[in-house]
Amino acid sequence: MIRAIVFDFDGLILDTEEPVYRSWLEVYEAHGEELPFERWIQTVGSTTTGFHPQHHLEERLGRPLPKDVLDRRLGRRTEMILANAVLPGVVQHLDAARERGLELGVASSSTQEWVRGHLARLGILDRFRCVRCRDDVAHAKPEPDLYLAVLDCLGVLATEAIAIEDSPNGVAAAKRAGMRCVAVPNSITARLDMSQADLVLNSLAEVSMAELLERVSASA
Repeated sequence: MIRAIVFDFDGLILDTEEPVYRSWLEVYEAHGEELPFERWIQTVGSTTTGFHPQHHLEERLGRPLPKDVLDRRLGRRTEMILANAVLPGVVQHLDAARERGLELGVASSSTQEWVRGHLARLGILDRFRCVRCRDDVAHAKPEPDLYLAVLDCLGVLATEAIAIEDSPNGVAAAKRAGMRCVAVPNSITARLDMSQADLVLNSLAEVSMAELLERVSASA
């Protein structure tokens, strides 16, 4: 029996991934350089340890980026993120989960400050009993640490929880933790392989919680 739903944050609850990518793309284009998407995508749902856009561009240019360029990039990122609302279907699923008595958690490769700050701003932080982020564990996604930490916090088994993700790194983390996983790709991850997921949706808004649970159970 499913007792808990664990959400990713970036790109699933709030579209932060497109603004982060676009803000760096603008910097690269302004300097006549190409941002390699195939390397960028490795960081989605994980961290920038494998590819750091600032360091990569500075290596290409042979000089550090000025502080004003970096500050403008952060300003553009923030501007675009603040213009976005909670992604379609998220609030409806949070409401439905509460009605069913399901526990709710967040497992994110971002920081606690980032995730809790945005969840609070969006008015949904109190919906989640447990929020675990990269500063809470030894390894971010695609390792299972974040999901294992949330499962422990919620007091449920991996077989009693469903993860909802938007990236291959996130799906891999959930599966390594022994969970079933629903993938909901966004504009950045739509072209990537989500075949590890038990169910792939175009949007959370296209199914009810009852249908999601039924379809995931049927795929087991």
